[in-house]
Amino acid sequence: MSRRTRKAAPARGMPRPTVSVCRGCCCGTAKVPDVDHAGLLAELRRSLGETATVRAVECLDACEQADVVVVQPSAEGRGAGGRPVWLGLVNDPDAVKDIAAWVGAGGPGLADAPEILDLYTFRPSRRVRGELGH
Repeated sequence: MSRRTRKAAPARGMPRPTVSVCRGCCCGTAKVPDVDHAGLLAELRRSLGETATVRAVECLDACEQADVVVVQPSAEGRGAGGRPVWLGLVNDPDAVKDIAAWVGAGGPGLADAPEILDLYTFRPSRRVRGELGH
């Protein structure tokens, strides 16, 4: 009889929340003036470095909502019913702090978003959701 222990199968899905920050044709550019785009992305990375994966992504095709951030739940959050949350017009440091606090507390499915983020939440078109697999 072998003494080796069997490794548990890895959990499906992302082990921690993922924050996708659009940096396409409009988001993160001078088309949205008077915003420190690089500073806001850096703050998310600094605030969530140990808690979530923060990544800059190509155009999410919701340009009318620039700058767009999508918060995807962790595997545990998805298991608890969490779904991706799309946030638009994320152009100020206070919004970034609210997002970071929410994701730091667990994000979708595990923690309630601050009520102020209701002002930023939107639902992308069915076509965009289908293309992105959301």
